[in-house]
Amino acid sequence: QVQLVESGGGLVQPGGSLRLSCAASGAIFYGYTMGWYRQSPGKQREMVATITREGDIDYADFVKGRFSISADNPKTTMYLQMNSLKPEDTAVYYCNIDIYETETDYRDDIGRRSYWGQGTQVTVSS
Repeated sequence: QVQLVESGGGLVQPGGSLRLSCAASGAIFYGYTMGWYRQSPGKQREMVATITREGDIDYADFVKGRFSISADNPKTTMYLQMNSLKPEDTAVYYCNIDIYETETDYRDDIGRRSYWGQGTQVTVSS
């Protein structure tokens, strides 16, 4: 199994910055995609940014130009640099990893298993 430990959330003023981090541990795996998701009260959880083992990155439209996702090499720790924060960015932010046991499974998208962190609150308010 995989454990995810998040840190970095908090209260910031509009226009401010935060950096979230997520450390993954507890299992051996060969292929993975990591990402950040967020959820506000009354809304569905939505993707913020994802990064693959190879470094391919996708961003949600509402954070392009403001947020940046990155990971250590090897990718055991993931980060989300959040700049120019807006009140509408207020949400619980979750770390996610989708893992595969073998290179073949990763290639063919077979046997994917998803794990989630506990979530960290980000509040943007004056």
